[in-house]
Amino acid sequence: MTSKNTFSALISAGLMASTGLVAAPALADHHMEKKAEANIVETAMSTGMHETLVAAVKAAGLVETLSGPGPFTVFAPTDAAFGKLPAGTVETLVKPENKATLTSILTYHAVAGKVTAADLVAQINAGGGSATIPTVGGGTLTATLEGGNVVITDAKGGKTMVTKADVMTSNGVVHVTDGVFMPA
Repeated sequence: MTSKNTFSALISAGLMASTGLVAAPALADHHMEKKAEANIVETAMSTGMHETLVAAVKAAGLVETLSGPGPFTVFAPTDAAFGKLPAGTVETLVKPENKATLTSILTYHAVAGKVTAADLVAQINAGGGSATIPTVGGGTLTATLEGGNVVITDAKGGKTMVTKADVMTSNGVVHVTDGVFMPA
């Protein structure tokens, strides 16, 4: 290592030790910008934990819509969330003859506009502890805070937690959930 490189390394180490700043955030921001170039469908396809959701979106014919300009907010159930449904439910829903039912369920997970976690918490606080969220499918969801987590209650009374918030996309935002919402 040359003396110039040694000096640079020492200065960098000193800055990190004294300020907590490192070069990684610049890289992370750069990668986040790249990530935001992907739309909602592309983002879901890239996670490795939304394969069932992506298959359902394809079966319902919603790829073009959710790849469009939006903006949309999507509450995205993981594969594990779909796995909690009764056996055979997903297989039945993705059949062509059940497209209308599948579309109804999927559009119940989408909200017009970009609603970040901060927006959602502000709505919950402004609503005295709960917020009513109108969905693209015409139904409503109720958001509350439980133990510091955003919990969404569907029309059938099912409760689902947001496990990862604010996955930014080019056409909106995705909030990962541990359950599947069921409309009335």
